[in-house]
Amino acid sequence: MNTKKTFALLLPLLAAGVVALAQTGRTQVIEGGGTGAYKSVAVEDTSLPTHTIYRPENLKAYVSENGRIPVLLYANGACANNNLEMSRLLSEVASHGYIILAIGPYQDMPDEAFYAQWKGVVRGWYPETKPVAIMGNGERLTPYTEAELAARAAEQEAARKAAEAAAKKNRNKKPVVTVEPFRTYARQLLEALDWLTDQNGNEESEYYHLIDLEKVAAMGQSCGGAQVLGVAHDPRIKTCMIFNSGIGEMSMSGASKKSLANLHTPMLYINGGTADVAYNNANGDWGRIADDIPVVKISTLDGHHGTYYEKNAGAFAVVARMWLNWQLKGIVGDSALFMNDEYGKTFYPQWTFDRKNW
Repeated sequence: MNTKKTFALLLPLLAAGVVALAQTGRTQVIEGGGTGAYKSVAVEDTSLPTHTIYRPENLKAYVSENGRIPVLLYANGACANNNLEMSRLLSEVASHGYIILAIGPYQDMPDEAFYAQWKGVVRGWYPETKPVAIMGNGERLTPYTEAELAARAAEQEAARKAAEAAAKKNRNKKPVVTVEPFRTYARQLLEALDWLTDQNGNEESEYYHLIDLEKVAAMGQSCGGAQVLGVAHDPRIKTCMIFNSGIGEMSMSGASKKSLANLHTPMLYINGGTADVAYNNANGDWGRIADDIPVVKISTLDGHHGTYYEKNAGAFAVVARMWLNWQLKGIVGDSALFMNDEYGKTFYPQWTFDRKNW
């Protein structure tokens, strides 16, 4: 669907204060709908074309058995307008009873596209601390060899020279005006929450009175973590999860170290250890977060890209849903991973767990 055209159609309704009703379009079941009790589905909603929704396929069945469903807002790595990289994690978490609003319009997410993307990413940024990387399709990944790196460098150099030659050839021609690709912004997390709030209050919406707006979390990967920090001050957000990210001394996507002073909820940081480019930033945040904000920091050996390419997104998906179970659903047993050193080391002996202000 053309996003610009969709917005053009919605503008008169928004100007008139009319809420566009949720309208489910395409859907897709990912990895069998996850391992949770409520098989999940990725959903396109034409009244929210800027986002993808991940939720239990039978949402009313979940609510009838458990009460209203908690909410997770998600921002992408690279602040990209595409949530393909985390689609397996988001599908997995949704199957445990969450509705997730992820920045980026719906797109089909076939296995071949997902694994092709992650194969290049992991091989290009292979963490020396990880002995083997196995994707969810069983393929074992290794770092690029010297020959492969040389071939990639040659391709890049050839492309650079071709671009220079084309620019020289066309230097006297009228320049072509190009439109910058759509960039995401932190406010989109709150815009999605506003939309869901409207749907929850509209008796004609399929989400009417199904959403627990008192239980809202925000999560971001890499640059998306900065976007979460940029909106973490919002009182509707009850907890934040910062994955492979940290602001450190940077200013990015509306956030800076000053944003840490606006935190008001329990925080979870998980990073890929010293092989993670965000490791130092995460540690910098740890030192700056105020003494009245409860924080848990986990360091693994998985590098900047976690375990998102593993089956059902691996251990990082387990961490995400256990944190949400504890923080939003009050399942105290799931707090053991974060608060009990012996428990955490039993399952993840190579991880480092830190916590303060609890």
